[in-house]
Amino acid sequence: MEQADRIEEVLIALRRVIRATDLHSRHLNKTTGLTSPQLLLLQAIRDRGEVTIGELAKEITLSQATVTTILDRLESRDYIYRERSQTDKRKVHAYLTNKGSEAVKEAPTPLQENFVKQFRDLKDWEQSMIISSLQRVAQMMDAEHIDAAPVLDIGALDRANIVTDKNIE
Repeated sequence: MEQADRIEEVLIALRRVIRATDLHSRHLNKTTGLTSPQLLLLQAIRDRGEVTIGELAKEITLSQATVTTILDRLESRDYIYRERSQTDKRKVHAYLTNKGSEAVKEAPTPLQENFVKQFRDLKDWEQSMIISSLQRVAQMMDAEHIDAAPVLDIGALDRANIVTDKNIE
């Protein structure tokens, strides 16, 4: 296979991943009114119970500033509420409202669920090759410093103007 053909195959594969992500993101937004990172945060709050913003950021691999921005949006839409810790006033905990709990229950299956199942079935060397290749692609696209959660979604993390670590530098 010639290099031009290889380049075309890579670009087609990338477009397919982006398109699948876009279609799922639109379906999620249409059915729940949420973005994937918003849903991911709601699920993490549900799963963890009493959880601080820092713990949420660490769990879903986003900066604390990004998580705070997304939580601000979720709180303004009555999906979550935040309270100061009774034992340590420096800590703020996030909790689901009834509306947030319902949204998590009614949300469609995440796009990455099927990917995760198939990825787990691969041999270790195959997993390592995929990770290495995708990290290299991210680096080649100058995207290795972009704040990203382990969830397949497109656009800004909260569909709002979010300041990322790269924008600050």
